[in-house]
Amino acid sequence: MAEWYEQSFGEDYLLVYKHRDFQGAYQEVQKMISWLKLPQGSSVLDLCCGMGRHSLALADAGYQVTGVDLSGVLLREAHAADPEGRVSWHQGDMRAVPLDESFDAVVNLFTSFGYFEQDEEQLKVLKEIYRLLKPGGRFIIDYLNPAYVALHLVPHSSREDEGNWIEEHRVIEDGFVKKQIAIRSSASAATAETAAGLHTAAGEESTRVYHERVKLYPYEKFRALLEQAGLSVEQVHGSYNEDQYIEDASPRMIFVGMRA
Repeated sequence: MAEWYEQSFGEDYLLVYKHRDFQGAYQEVQKMISWLKLPQGSSVLDLCCGMGRHSLALADAGYQVTGVDLSGVLLREAHAADPEGRVSWHQGDMRAVPLDESFDAVVNLFTSFGYFEQDEEQLKVLKEIYRLLKPGGRFIIDYLNPAYVALHLVPHSSREDEGNWIEEHRVIEDGFVKKQIAIRSSASAATAETAAGLHTAAGEESTRVYHERVKLYPYEKFRALLEQAGLSVEQVHGSYNEDQYIEDASPRMIFVGMRA
């Protein structure tokens, strides 16, 4: 049986997450550059690069960028957005990256971590980051803040987009934050107004369902994993708009550091 991350990053992912724009990525990269303090021309690996928004922004900022992702669909989009070939794109699993070279920096962004059941599998990712960094190389790992998620989780949301009705259900369970995404085609499904708002009444055959699951690592546990992998933390930021991480108030935990 295929794992959720082998199924959820396909064509429908482009529909569900199309609100993630390139302009936002450029703004975030400017902040990342100030944290990394690397000269232009430095080599940067974007591990789990997705559609390549941050990879391309880093390339535009003057870095030599490599992007790696497991999803062929997302890499197709990355190639399409990069007709000049500014970024070197590769397909691979973040636990065993198919590259032998080393980099001045590795970035892993927007909670592209915690996908696996066992801690040992997550640790493989961090050890790969260590392996792929030059001695003294720098890293950024941008991960959700479990304390903030627990306080602000939205159990259910729905919307219509491009003739599709998208429903998302979220829950914290067994140490994971889990999301179920159901997509129904408006062309084949009737919508009815209920007390909760619009609801799409559709047969099973017209519904496409995906699951996402991220293991929740509190701050101290995440730092311990990083140290176990040989990665030394220098700074922790709470978002791309603030410098200070506050456990109950910061939406993210953005770890910045170097290979020990």
